[in-house]
Amino acid sequence: MDTEPVVVSAADAPQLAPVKGNVEFKNVTFGYTADTPVLNDVSFNVTAGETIALVGATGAGKSTIVNLLSRFYDINGGSILIDGVDIRGVNIESLRRQMGIMTQDSYIFSGTIRDNIAYGKLDATEEEIVAAAKAVHAHDFISRLKDGYDTKLTARGGELSNGQRQLVAFARTMLSNPHILVLDEATSSIDTKTELLVQAGIRDLLKGRTSFVIAHRLSTIQNADRIFVIDDGGIVESGSPADLMAKKGAYYKLRQAQFA
Repeated sequence: MDTEPVVVSAADAPQLAPVKGNVEFKNVTFGYTADTPVLNDVSFNVTAGETIALVGATGAGKSTIVNLLSRFYDINGGSILIDGVDIRGVNIESLRRQMGIMTQDSYIFSGTIRDNIAYGKLDATEEEIVAAAKAVHAHDFISRLKDGYDTKLTARGGELSNGQRQLVAFARTMLSNPHILVLDEATSSIDTKTELLVQAGIRDLLKGRTSFVIAHRLSTIQNADRIFVIDDGGIVESGSPADLMAKKGAYYKLRQAQFA
């Protein structure tokens, strides 16, 4: 907690106004070390409300793209714009407050299930908490617990299965009602049956908000508006799932290899 962040807001950085969710990467170059670039001259436009799937080999730069969008790191060249505003010129907290980020290893805090969901919006009402849980199909398993939403959890949530922990974290993220949603391998620790429930629950929640979905399991991204195939420091292919399958290029080969 005492670690000083590497990326900080300028002292006079203004607050980022509520965003629609248009995202533009303009000639973005970045490397975690100076001599090893991960992204090289990457450019793309995402319209507010679009769901973009990022696929590619491990280390290709999928997570790097969303980490840069969240400004966990600063780019080496180019610019990243949200609604036409360069994210380096605004207050970081006001940027991240409008984003929801789900990873494959979401943390469960000590406290009740209700507390853990409400962490996404500290002033949430009981109705809002339950609605968020229902939306991601967490309500059913929570209701079956002896103490329901008052069930006490220890740090990391050892009392719950991997899938249950992820569903609670999903509810927490959805409760925050982000304008931009990032799902980084968020369903990888959920079994296939549970994943189908979660996918059904988040499908409607993705509507109207810009979403970036990183998934190795290609079956989970068939409803994406566009797929970006990341390789060799950039986007080597982009298009709808149907278009990319018909093209029989990089995405087609990835999918064929996975389902062989």
